[in-house]
Amino acid sequence: MAQGPDKMITWQMKTPTSRDPKTGHVSAGMIELQELPMPDLQPGEVLVQIAGCGVCHTDLGYFFDGVPTVSEPPLTLGHEIAGTVVAGEELWLGKEVLVPAVMPCRRCFLCKTRRGNRCLHQKMPGNSLEIYGGFASHIPVPSLDLCEIKNRGDIPLSHLAVVADAATTPFQALKRAELEPGDCVVVIGIGGVGQYLVQEAKALGAGTIIAIDIVQERLDEMLHFGADFEINAAGKEIGDVADEVKVIRKRNDLPNYGWKIFEVTGTKPGQETALKLLGFTGKLLIVGYGGQRVEYHLSRLMALDAEIIGTWGCLPEYYPAVLEMVLSKRVVIDPFVQTRPMSTIQETFAEIHEQGAPLKRIVLVPDF
Repeated sequence: MAQGPDKMITWQMKTPTSRDPKTGHVSAGMIELQELPMPDLQPGEVLVQIAGCGVCHTDLGYFFDGVPTVSEPPLTLGHEIAGTVVAGEELWLGKEVLVPAVMPCRRCFLCKTRRGNRCLHQKMPGNSLEIYGGFASHIPVPSLDLCEIKNRGDIPLSHLAVVADAATTPFQALKRAELEPGDCVVVIGIGGVGQYLVQEAKALGAGTIIAIDIVQERLDEMLHFGADFEINAAGKEIGDVADEVKVIRKRNDLPNYGWKIFEVTGTKPGQETALKLLGFTGKLLIVGYGGQRVEYHLSRLMALDAEIIGTWGCLPEYYPAVLEMVLSKRVVIDPFVQTRPMSTIQETFAEIHEQGAPLKRIVLVPDF
């Protein structure tokens, strides 16, 4: 078994942001640069030198919003990782890889029934993989579920980090929706995940895709990458958005049943819009996460013979299919990715928290 470097450098979350329930005082979280001894690799593990790690809304939830991590801080966040194997099993040495955002145990009932994406014993970098995450120089991971990157052409390895979550999570959602060629689709929220959901739905044969967002620039761009129609929901009542969908449906002689609706924003308006649009024999997939509650008349599901489905992460065995879509340019990532030095992590977190997700997903590149 090949040996790697003896030190690793990480940006560790020492403490998350917290609010005193009595006084309302907010204590800012802390992220600090740390040098750690390289852990001893266990059988079946490899050491990945990180080329890039994407900044996900989930990371901000851990740092700013009180979403608990499985492993308590200090913890290195980051789960959207691409890199090169530099130590461990000889078979993997030198190979460029994606590290799955969730790695199932492969032994439990859920894993054996193809629900391993929600394995209760799963390991997730930046959450439950002890102290290790992607905002670092290296990460030790099991080799079993790694996805090898071959013939990436002119696509930078760092950019492919987005495949490890932003582009694979929507693929899992499309599988859960049992998307069929010709299906009509609505995607609510076309940010870091939704922009790949639109492209993948079209690549898998979706007939008509309506993109809904509150940023016109995003909407206009998606018309070049798979969306057939756009609706800007900024400042509009939910009923008005639903009426616009109805107009598109009637003008284009589209069915009023069987639509696949994907809610990716995780916001209350987004979720309420999705519920309003759910119709006869439709399926609503909840892809985005938010802490708010919404009301819904559940008996409508019975009357509509409709379904509401939650979807989490992505099975590692789906990664090669998504990677092939990206490498063949059937799904395009370059217009939707930007890189920054990893040393900007604190400013980047604060910027996204205060201003919202940028038009291009940020991948942090080690600059130690």
